[in-house]
Amino acid sequence: MPPFAAQQSLFRAYDIRGANQYFTSSFIQALGDAFAILYNAQNSQPTQDINANATVETKQNVVVVGYDMRIGSEAIASTLSTVLAQHGLRVIQLGLVTTPMMAFWAAQYQGHGIVVTASHSAKDILGIKWLVNNKSPSSSEIQTLYHQLTAHHGHHTYPGGQANSSVLHLGSFNRNHDSELPIDLLEKLPTNQVGNVYIDAIAQVFEQLFQHNHSATAANQKSAYKLDLVIVIDCMHGATGSIAQRLFERFCQQVIFLNDTPNGNFPLGNPDPTEPNRLNELQRAVISNAADIGLAFDGDGDRLMIVDNNGKIVTPDHLLYLLARIAITEHPNSLSDSLLASEVLFDIKCAHHLPRLLSELGTTPVISKTGSSFMRQQVQHPDNQIVFAGELSGHFIFNDSRFIPYDDAMYAALRLLHWLGQTHNDTNDKKPLADIIQSLPTIVSTADHYLPMPQTATTDCSLVEQLTRFCHYLQYLVDMSTHTDSSSNQQLKDTCLPATTCKSSVCTCATAKAQIALKQTYELLPVGTKLSCIDGVRLDFAHGFGVLRQSNTSNSLTARFAGDSIDDLKDIQATFAALCRPFNAALAEQILAIPAE
Repeated sequence: MPPFAAQQSLFRAYDIRGANQYFTSSFIQALGDAFAILYNAQNSQPTQDINANATVETKQNVVVVGYDMRIGSEAIASTLSTVLAQHGLRVIQLGLVTTPMMAFWAAQYQGHGIVVTASHSAKDILGIKWLVNNKSPSSSEIQTLYHQLTAHHGHHTYPGGQANSSVLHLGSFNRNHDSELPIDLLEKLPTNQVGNVYIDAIAQVFEQLFQHNHSATAANQKSAYKLDLVIVIDCMHGATGSIAQRLFERFCQQVIFLNDTPNGNFPLGNPDPTEPNRLNELQRAVISNAADIGLAFDGDGDRLMIVDNNGKIVTPDHLLYLLARIAITEHPNSLSDSLLASEVLFDIKCAHHLPRLLSELGTTPVISKTGSSFMRQQVQHPDNQIVFAGELSGHFIFNDSRFIPYDDAMYAALRLLHWLGQTHNDTNDKKPLADIIQSLPTIVSTADHYLPMPQTATTDCSLVEQLTRFCHYLQYLVDMSTHTDSSSNQQLKDTCLPATTCKSSVCTCATAKAQIALKQTYELLPVGTKLSCIDGVRLDFAHGFGVLRQSNTSNSLTARFAGDSIDDLKDIQATFAALCRPFNAALAEQILAIPAE
């Protein structure tokens, strides 16, 4: 068996993550070796400091390293730091930080950073996220790291030392070997400095926004400006609790905190604000304190969910629209023609109203595969026109050159609060958030629901692939029937046509056997239905949408449906059930049973 075969499942679509039992000392040390090879392969180049607009020169590659509040995260970060330093890398140790704070600090040097975190996962899960040149790794790059780890395990010699392949207890590596390292390779930044530099950078953004929205003569008032809002924040015992109080009290007059002590045991449940009933405490606190808004952050601070002043959860579709509106109206080039070509990116699970609402803002809506790392890659592409990106799970990225283009939940929340406070001041009429949300189209939807992966008769063809071909075939029938003469059209109506078959000669998937009459085709895919297959199957109807896709992080399907009313929602679920029934009857029944939120 190859080395670390048991750890292969940890290397997922977005990061390294899994049960804590797999994060053994030998695995962490070998992973540190693999990271060192990765970072030493990068050319040492000066980078632009986003705060001081000054170039930071480095003699060797620099990697910033932080960790979250999970039991075991600090020890893993300590071991990784020491292994990296033994390979000649300069390591800046950040301590307990959010993932976006790691990204911020990486941008101050060369864009290389590691944070030991399992984000919103359960307490017995550990994980690692990283950046190379400010970019998240692709799925293939994550797999390459695993293969490099196994191929080179036990064969590395540290500068000035022998190959090290011993099994160690996490954390012991630093205590035994610190004295062998050059004194300038491991640098631990003071906790106050880590937080203050980050907060000051955000303060500069709000100074710019103040001047953007006011005359230059009023700019001298900016330092004293605080938002006249009552805010409740639930940190869910996650990493945001280490800095949220300092950050939000800098900009807000009255802030009430819940669960702001980082605690890897998560006594109230997983640090995931998208889980059902997870925001109940926040909702009650907003009502009891007559607050203007409630904010919730996930375990590593890259997801945001909000509650309005009535204690009602705001659907991420509506939150995404509001944040996109803020990004466009407050963009530095908002008065120039260049913004007319701007784009807003949203993932395939977002509701059907969103593209129209975004188009009404004067921007181009662009649909994306699900996954914040996919979105970051598109945002960071040099030819992009994206001013904002967001997804249903609560990841939001401002790309307006004011701050790092990263999904920072606390920063996104502050941009929302600033806009909300500004709206109150400009109109002299404190319009509550609930009224703003009520003015948007009604969305009746299911949650992003996980379904067990159905077994198929062959490994060549997954159910999602079968459904994709089937929908393409139905769309072909509709298109062909609307562009034929009456006699040909009648012939089609009278004929039962087989669906297209799989290209594989050995595949026996149900698609090849499915038959459907044209009348059924119109019922399933009415004229005007839009089909997208960039990530599973998404269908947009006149009064709703549905999506069924394979999860990137587990062996399951995810489904979400939405309509303008409960009846529309049920109709769309029935349509997807009918589409899936030829392939798996049990899945069809599971789709029908998904409840509305």
